[in-house]
Amino acid sequence: MRVLVVEDDRAIALALEDDLKLEGFAVDVVGDGEAAVERAQAQAFHLILLDIMLPKKDGFEVCRELRKTGVRTPIIVLTARTEEAEKVMGLEIGADDYITKPYSPRELRARIKAVLRRAAGELPELYGFGDMQVDFVRREVRRAGALVEFSPLEFKLLAAFIRHAGRVLSRDQLLDEVWGRGTFLSDRVVDNQVASLRKKIESPASSPYYLVSVRGVGYRFDG
Repeated sequence: MRVLVVEDDRAIALALEDDLKLEGFAVDVVGDGEAAVERAQAQAFHLILLDIMLPKKDGFEVCRELRKTGVRTPIIVLTARTEEAEKVMGLEIGADDYITKPYSPRELRARIKAVLRRAAGELPELYGFGDMQVDFVRREVRRAGALVEFSPLEFKLLAAFIRHAGRVLSRDQLLDEVWGRGTFLSDRVVDNQVASLRKKIESPASSPYYLVSVRGVGYRFDG
């Protein structure tokens, strides 16, 4: 899969390029907005990582122009701006997701996987993280090759987190997706199921690495 990185800071661009290549992507890098538009229109990419603060054309202009000319490649906006209005504007003009600098490589990888899955419209047949492998065809989960028993609800909860990897999910969102829209249960029910899931995917469950709590909001899966 080919990724276009649009970043004028050479050090950041090189770090992104190295990290993406380690993940198996082919990577092209451009350093200004005009070059980004030209390259994205001339060549097919599976994903565009787009910085906002660019010379010649900023990331918002680039995104807007690409969408107007029919380029449907998924776009993740990379921004140092934390204002909610800026993020909303990026999504409204056609970006698929945004991530605020500074970000961890692990979080960025999770966001990329999630955007590519949404673009494909379905979960992958196989999904791996750490020593875990999830087989969505056989509905099996293995840890270091050994089969791990999952209840139907635990499997559905894990699938929801994988589908939205890198994004914070509130307890209400999890209730809607896993238990069904309109289901009325206490937050404790969700918390108990998350705790049960952690015991099977984390080591140790008391210090979660993949399924992390976001205080006052919900949970985020960084697999």
